[in-house]
Amino acid sequence: MRRVLAVLSSLLLVGVFLTGQASAATVDQRQFIHSGGNYTNPVVWQDFADGDIIRVGDAYYYSASTMHYSPGAPILRSYNLVDWEYAGHSVPRLDFNSGAYDLNGGRAYVKGIWASALNYRPGNSTYYWIGCVEFNRTYVYTASAVDGTWTKRSQINNCYYDAGLLIDTNDTMYVAYGNGTISVAQLSPDGLSQVRAQQVFQTPGNVGTLEGSRFYKRNGYYYIWLTRPANGQYVLRSTSPWGPYEMRQVLLNMPGPISGGGVPHQGGLVQTQNGDWYYMSFVDAYPGGRVPALAPITWTGDWPTVQTVNGGWGVTYPKPNIQTNRTVASMIGPDTFTSGSLGHRWEWNHNPDTSRFSTGNGLRLQTATVTGDLYNARNTLTHRIQGPSSTATIELDYSQMTNGDRAGLAMLRDQSAWIGVKRDNGVNRVVMTNGLTMNSSWQTTGTGTEAAGATISGGRIWLRVNADIRPGSGRQARFSYSTDGSTFASLGPAFTLNNAWQFFMGYRFGIFNYATQSLGGAVTVRRFDLTTP
Repeated sequence: MRRVLAVLSSLLLVGVFLTGQASAATVDQRQFIHSGGNYTNPVVWQDFADGDIIRVGDAYYYSASTMHYSPGAPILRSYNLVDWEYAGHSVPRLDFNSGAYDLNGGRAYVKGIWASALNYRPGNSTYYWIGCVEFNRTYVYTASAVDGTWTKRSQINNCYYDAGLLIDTNDTMYVAYGNGTISVAQLSPDGLSQVRAQQVFQTPGNVGTLEGSRFYKRNGYYYIWLTRPANGQYVLRSTSPWGPYEMRQVLLNMPGPISGGGVPHQGGLVQTQNGDWYYMSFVDAYPGGRVPALAPITWTGDWPTVQTVNGGWGVTYPKPNIQTNRTVASMIGPDTFTSGSLGHRWEWNHNPDTSRFSTGNGLRLQTATVTGDLYNARNTLTHRIQGPSSTATIELDYSQMTNGDRAGLAMLRDQSAWIGVKRDNGVNRVVMTNGLTMNSSWQTTGTGTEAAGATISGGRIWLRVNADIRPGSGRQARFSYSTDGSTFASLGPAFTLNNAWQFFMGYRFGIFNYATQSLGGAVTVRRFDLTTP
């Protein structure tokens, strides 16, 4: 996770300190081609930043940041490194001893789950998630299966900032962490407390900031994989987890695979069953967020090199040589909420009030907050946007709304807009509202202004948002509605998306229902659909 000052300082630095240059090797793309065909970057065009990637048996798992969204630390699963599905969350609830995570007496925007670590320990057949919260404490969660029940096991009163977790060959657990000053901690045999910690490396001043640790062991060497936000990647190497470490540059200002996007960086390394290595980074692609990209890695003299295409991170590469018949579920498509629980594709804006929603016969959202501010409203359910553009549609039963209620579908970020239903004085209207804004401290500065509206009746409406999240300025979302589910009418002006990175998370679709007068109303979402052109 990068900080504001870290980014500013890194952009000002031009000198690079190297103990030896490990430049990215440019190769003819034809050398990669084999019978498996090619894949295209980004391999996941959704917002999954600060990734950690591991392989357990024939499955690959990718963990990411989520800040204030709950459940946190989502996990994706793949069997070929190219096709991914939602698999679970390591943090079932943001249970961090603060009502702010419940939107109760405070707010936790851009707090919560930052860069964290996921790994699997064969000795006790257990998955571990480790992450620092609010720069002052680290939590450990464990599970016996990625898609099973995750349990908070301990709190370590030390911040493992941007933690990278290594399970050594003797089952000893080490954590690499830090910003500029890189340290290593050894954990207790159960992995729940610290038994030793020491600084192992100080980033040279002419390199800037290094962070985003990932920790590996290969051929007797220990490697700490580090990012220079937001345009470089470095690696440290030692024969001992405690150092001394020597450093090499992996990439700097490498052209990325997304037009208008940033330099691939951060993320982690993974080895396939056949012994090949890959690097899953992320690419800044605002207003959509930070999206994962995959490239092959080769090793020369036990130093890693990113394989490039025409001097940059390839838009396409040959698919990894992984033989599998296993498939994954699509990350887009419909949800009719017929299960007794929400799928892993969904995350709430802060922790939900679990007494105020249900699934099984659609998604029923009772009003959970009396407020005039969507940013303060509990139980706003979010879904990542599929890039480069996609359309979300909900079928909304609004027949049980009460006076003062607001329900609908939002483009949710620090600058937001929505289409939805207002009920006032017994009259239902469909409206498009824009002008919802936050300042740089993530406090509300605008609660929105109605830009267009129309009277409706019948108790059911279809609401639609089309979002263009290609990297760059001037990208827009457009809102429309239907009273029959077939013919849609545009409503309100196009909404221009904010592509500044400081909020970190990209835009999301948000389904909401809140009260401005009193609790008691409810809506039911009969169907959600996410489609691409």
